[in-house]
Amino acid sequence: MGFEAFEPIYGEPKVEWAKTSDSDSVPLRRFLMQIFAPDYYNLKIQVTDYHSNTFASVKSIMQLEDMRDSIGIGGSWSDFVDYFVASVKSEDVKLVLEKHSHAYDPMHAKLIAQKSKGMPLISISLAKLVDSAANGAMENMSFELFKAFKLLQNLVLQEQGCTSQLTKVTAIEKDDSGTIHSQLEKRQKLQKTNSSDKTGAFAPSNNGSSNSPGVHPFWHLFDVHSISVMKYLLEIIK
Repeated sequence: MGFEAFEPIYGEPKVEWAKTSDSDSVPLRRFLMQIFAPDYYNLKIQVTDYHSNTFASVKSIMQLEDMRDSIGIGGSWSDFVDYFVASVKSEDVKLVLEKHSHAYDPMHAKLIAQKSKGMPLISISLAKLVDSAANGAMENMSFELFKAFKLLQNLVLQEQGCTSQLTKVTAIEKDDSGTIHSQLEKRQKLQKTNSSDKTGAFAPSNNGSSNSPGVHPFWHLFDVHSISVMKYLLEIIK
């Protein structure tokens, strides 16, 4: 039970003020969310607007187990992790900001997600980071995003290369198939021509000598002298 195979998750939550903050008139910037496993036993959640507001929280396996029990998700640990991932990847992830009455910037935040309406809510409180901690979180998120982008880009390039290679192979096979088909057609035509020639060579002649009484149909294959000699031999045999 742990996070050895946990893939980083990125997203843009819907940002809103908590009802108790009374800050509807304060404009909100867009936030970027990152959820990843820094080690085998912990899960880290970070959100930032890359300006003055960065929040984070680290949840251990034990804390997440308590969360699973409190929200009523049964099944195995892997089932809970699958539900957690599906929830934070859904379209309805919210980042609720809270601030003190006289403060301008939010001081706390809460990430709220659920797999779909009517299902258990995942709710994680986030603490505000300042100074070097906030800078470090933004730096980490930027480089991890860049690494994820490069990985995706390499996968796309590999896929394009495979597709291009497959297209070339298909074109070559198509050309080879056309060549073979053409050669077969030529061979069939040649065989038909040879067969016709052989049939014509042994067919009875239509000239007068072939129908003359007492003349064998193959006499036309011999010259006049040979015919005379053969006729003489036939007379002797009789």
